[in-house]
Amino acid sequence: MNAKEYRDKSVQDLEMIHGDLRKELFQLRNERLLSGKLEKPHRLRSVRREIARALTLIGEKQRGQK
Repeated sequence: MNAKEYRDKSVQDLEMIHGDLRKELFQLRNERLLSGKLEKPHRLRSVRREIARALTLIGEKQRGQK
């Protein structure tokens, strides 16, 4: 998902997306630890960036509401 798609979401939607991404990151890290390798190792980096993107937009929207 790109930044424009994230901007169209509400804060509650972004928080749900953030939670889902955190779970996915946890699963990817566990898979890497248990098996020693990942099928898509680039997904770790992209998930971390998506988490940062979601958190940034959550903060922007919350500051804009105050």
